[in-house]
Amino acid sequence: MKVFTSIDDLTAAVGEPLGPTPWFLIDQARVDAFAEATGDAQWIHTDPERAKAGPFGGTVAHGYLTLSLLPMLAKDLYRVEGATMGVNYGLNRVRFPAPLLVGSSIRIGGELLSVEPVPGGAQLTARITVATDRGDKPCCVAETVSRVYF
Repeated sequence: MKVFTSIDDLTAAVGEPLGPTPWFLIDQARVDAFAEATGDAQWIHTDPERAKAGPFGGTVAHGYLTLSLLPMLAKDLYRVEGATMGVNYGLNRVRFPAPLLVGSSIRIGGELLSVEPVPGGAQLTARITVATDRGDKPCCVAETVSRVYF
């Protein structure tokens, strides 16, 4: 995990690799809970028996579930000491190049693309790549925008 102590530290790290984080298991219970919470219970996510005969050979996690895990996973990627608050500000670009099979583990790596001052803090743009232990292609690549306040 990379620890930053100032906006200058963040700025100096632009372009440098961050991570990877430890592996995190994606199990069927998490996928089912996400389906329940979002109303997206399509069989490719929630019906393991039917999904065996489907295009991926088993159930797959929702792309938006993968995306929603980024803040939690990023806690093992970097932290900003002295920050009083951090907020997700948005996304510039998101792609899901490969399916995330249930039972796989994921981890993230990334790089800061830019650090811009904002009143009371900084806006960080980062490219985050979600790797899976069951494939060569990432299952998600997202350009995230967040803000940290001091």
